[in-house]
Amino acid sequence: MSDFENREFDVSVAEQIDLTRLRRFVAVAEELHFARAAKALHIPRQALSATTIELEAELGTHLFVPGASPTQLTDEGRALLDWAREVIRAAEQAEREQKPETEPGFRVGFVDGVTVSKWARIWADRLPDVPLEVVGIPQAEQQQALVDGRVDVCFVRLPINRDVLHAIPLWSETPVAVVRKEDELSLLDALTPADLADEIVQDTTELDTAVDALAMVAAVGGAAIVPQSIARLHHRRDLVYRPISDTDFTEIALAWPVDSDDSELREEFVGIVRGRSANSSRGVAAEPARESKPAAKQKQAPKKKPAPSAKGGAKQPGRQANSRGASGSARKSGGRRGR
Repeated sequence: MSDFENREFDVSVAEQIDLTRLRRFVAVAEELHFARAAKALHIPRQALSATTIELEAELGTHLFVPGASPTQLTDEGRALLDWAREVIRAAEQAEREQKPETEPGFRVGFVDGVTVSKWARIWADRLPDVPLEVVGIPQAEQQQALVDGRVDVCFVRLPINRDVLHAIPLWSETPVAVVRKEDELSLLDALTPADLADEIVQDTTELDTAVDALAMVAAVGGAAIVPQSIARLHHRRDLVYRPISDTDFTEIALAWPVDSDDSELREEFVGIVRGRSANSSRGVAAEPARESKPAAKQKQAPKKKPAPSAKGGAKQPGRQANSRGASGSARKSGGRRGR
């Protein structure tokens, strides 16, 4: 600051410069390139040039050497740069000290195909003072995002490295085959791998690029096999999807790092996802695991009990169990049973 005070212009004028213009000057002075500085500040280059002209007019001196290429600072510009850095650092420190203490937030990551809105609403109702940040994570980065601490928990697609991450399986995703709307395969209610034997099947190993695979199906035909949630996410009017049998299901789980500290916020979120009510006791181990297979494959219609025959049924008053009339009647109405 003393160097700056020794210059020919008045320091009291410099002290009136607002932080926004000081930051703009510092960006140019450090880059020594107006276009790059403007891009870093996300402002037009013309606005940055105008700010520099205003500062030089107010201070009564050149901050950059006129006509120099590449851009060069004058002695006054270098002095202002040192002073401006100190002012900005002091302002940022004061802002941090004056900022009221707030409850730490909770960050939830999710891969494509997972919808978090329902749980976010429940969180907001139960913990209105704790902000919940929802972050989309590419599937290829799901493990690293947790290890790096970018998110506290993440909805991931299995498999993952269980040596590094804890995971609670939540549900399985139905696999579907996406085909063109005008394709003959679209006329079927469901498909099998045999139906696709003569078709071009796009590689969807990397679900982060599934949208590109679906674009290829729309362009050249064939099919792409993806979880139903991905087909819905990238829905196109020219494509339809059909359930496909004999194909592995993918599974969604909620994961967090093995070496992370115990967290009440994490336990609260796990409870919300698993349907625990606000008044129920905590404890993830006590929570029943959600069924991992689609309900359609688990529910079976109850078997009807066969009507008791006269031979095996209970004796009725006034009728003998071995009467010919009763046995003959039984053979008549259900004679094929047991043969």
